[in-house]
Amino acid sequence: MVVAGKVFRLSEPLPLDDVASRLEGYRVEESYEEGDYKFKLVTEVVGLLPKPDENMLRGVYSHDYIIHVFHRGKVAPLPRTVEALFSFSKLDEATFLTVVEKKRIANFIANKLSEILFDRVGGVVEARIPPEILREFHLKNPEDTKITFFDNVDIPNVNKLSLYGPDLVNTSLFEDYCKHGDLWYIVARSREYGYVVGITRDASVTIFNLTDKEKYLEYVAKEIYPLIIK
Repeated sequence: MVVAGKVFRLSEPLPLDDVASRLEGYRVEESYEEGDYKFKLVTEVVGLLPKPDENMLRGVYSHDYIIHVFHRGKVAPLPRTVEALFSFSKLDEATFLTVVEKKRIANFIANKLSEILFDRVGGVVEARIPPEILREFHLKNPEDTKITFFDNVDIPNVNKLSLYGPDLVNTSLFEDYCKHGDLWYIVARSREYGYVVGITRDASVTIFNLTDKEKYLEYVAKEIYPLIIK
């Protein structure tokens, strides 16, 4: 089982109490009609749980949407629901949002939460991890780094570089690649947690050997947020 998510940050300070008050009770209903089919689509925020001792606010963003399926010679609309766990956390002067979903859906939900909180898109923006900080993360535990990707390569007609394998740390290629490009993606084993984690510079985080979303949020708060703060 894989748990994927992405970290964002608020572009302006907003106390968690204010975040909670703006999200509490949010619910929008929309009627959908297509031929003989009629549905009520609901978007809402549920299960808000403040955790003052952790400077954290958790909840679930629930969103109905329509897919089309082939059935008995016809294409028919069918409602689906996505429910994504999210967490707002305060660390130093920054307020982070983590959405536990794949990147495309996480981006969509981040924009929707921005509209609820700030009445506009852009109040929630991408968090970024500088390539040199990713490199520091690798060097703290180099023997457990298995995959690295580099972009912004300065070699003509070479767009990306990558290294794979358990002996990656023993090669001089890693240092050579760092001179020619920026570290974009790294897969390593967390020494403290034992998780196999993939991290990108845009703070997309995938844990490949985890099923518990609450533990995912705990890991991100303790090991990923500090990388962004730096």
